[in-house]
Amino acid sequence: MPTSILLFEDNEMLRVSIEKMLSMNTAFTVLGSFGNVLKVSDQVKALRPDIILMDIDMPGLSGIEAVKKVRGIGFKNPILMITVFDDNQHVFDAICAGASGYLLKKHLSTKLFDSIEELKAGGAPMSPSVARMVITSMHRKPVQVNPYGLTAREMDVLTSLSKGNSYKLIAAEFDLSVDTIRTHIKSIYEKLQVHSQTEAVAKALNENLVSRTGLSIL
Repeated sequence: MPTSILLFEDNEMLRVSIEKMLSMNTAFTVLGSFGNVLKVSDQVKALRPDIILMDIDMPGLSGIEAVKKVRGIGFKNPILMITVFDDNQHVFDAICAGASGYLLKKHLSTKLFDSIEELKAGGAPMSPSVARMVITSMHRKPVQVNPYGLTAREMDVLTSLSKGNSYKLIAAEFDLSVDTIRTHIKSIYEKLQVHSQTEAVAKALNENLVSRTGLSIL
């Protein structure tokens, strides 16, 4: 069954181009595309997409605010930000709002399909320059003492999550089953008092919880 997608992009030419790109791949179907996010909650409730593609710079209401609204109505599926912005503030604001990945528009033609597949696998795709910026920012700050009582294994899993790895990749990295990884992640969510991977990663980044050892460019 094709992955259903909802697209929000105010640039009409780009929006049409993305629609055409997706329509050429039978693995995807576009449920709807919109030039603003003013009715985003109603549209998401009505159409129930598997994945949302969301521009940041939208008229009337920003894509970041739209993500907050969508997460506020209980939408749990992935949201991929597509944008020209690659500065710290936009990246962290998007992650904290509940975005699942962050793809620069200049990489759409080469990385959009792979990014969607990575989201479906539980990953958090980012353009290379954005990933580099996030990791560099983490390197500049000392890792805090673990204040949430996370176990060593949970810290390992949280660090791997922060690199954008899927559950399957994390399981392979630590030679554990996917179900065991899910159990660890559920415990991490409870201890950090968050409800999703993006919230957990945002908290890890904002509070410098993850270890810098072994981090690499995504």
